[in-house]
Amino acid sequence: MTIAASSLPEVASLIHDGMTIGIGGWGSRRKPMALVRQIVRSGARDLRIVSFGGPDVGILCATGQASEVVHGFVSLDSIAIDPHFAAARQSGSVHNVEYDEGMLVAGLRAAARRLPFEVTRSGAGSDAVTRNPHIRTITSPYADAEVLVAMPAVPLDLALLHLDRADAAGTAVCLGPDLFFDDLFAGAAARTVVSVEAVVDTADLLAGAGPTSSVLDRTLTDLVVASPGGAGFTAHPPHASRDERLQRAYVEAAASPHAWADFRARFLDVDDDAYRAAVASFHAEAAS
Repeated sequence: MTIAASSLPEVASLIHDGMTIGIGGWGSRRKPMALVRQIVRSGARDLRIVSFGGPDVGILCATGQASEVVHGFVSLDSIAIDPHFAAARQSGSVHNVEYDEGMLVAGLRAAARRLPFEVTRSGAGSDAVTRNPHIRTITSPYADAEVLVAMPAVPLDLALLHLDRADAAGTAVCLGPDLFFDDLFAGAAARTVVSVEAVVDTADLLAGAGPTSSVLDRTLTDLVVASPGGAGFTAHPPHASRDERLQRAYVEAAASPHAWADFRARFLDVDDDAYRAAVASFHAEAAS
């Protein structure tokens, strides 16, 4: 049964060394940043991170907690390259597994369906296949005899998502224009944690919802956590646009170990209330 957690720190206790953690959202859009902070606060190491990556990936590379990153891309959208991820990739401190976006979708979908692989055309003939020696091809058994990619399943120990509303039974709603592939992350995971702007009565889940809203079935969730503003500085329509000023500060923190230590102490090694206070103080300082 899904339980509405009373506080984010309960999530940190679920995170252990060596886990494979899938993180929902897309680039610097609707990333579960409050949950990413719980990964940081857990101190867990040797993590395999699966993501359509944004600052979630960069942060966990900068903290040294990610040992492998499985991704379709890593970007901050308005800033093309995440410097923290780039530095880790260039130094070899993380093992980089790069797939075509469609390949990663196929791998998550195979895991969600409890299949060993999914057949796809995505990545066929590209370096995404030739540079990943564990990827196999398969010949169609029918008259066409087409050679296709047999994308292996990408199972997850834990999926972390941020949506808009949920009820205590675990049904969650995305009010924005795109669920991205959060449902596949949830389906591929042994356990799924969803942070939301608000936990509401079931009758209020779709109040005022537009035609693009999506529902994540309660059978896919295990823990719901109320975390207003839990997408952090990433874009979360209809609630908030991307906080470009804070994202820029995150990027600039890659300039030196001292700058990163300051950013981490102020915005990551803190609880939810302290994070909001730090963001308010940061913008007040910038405006003065």
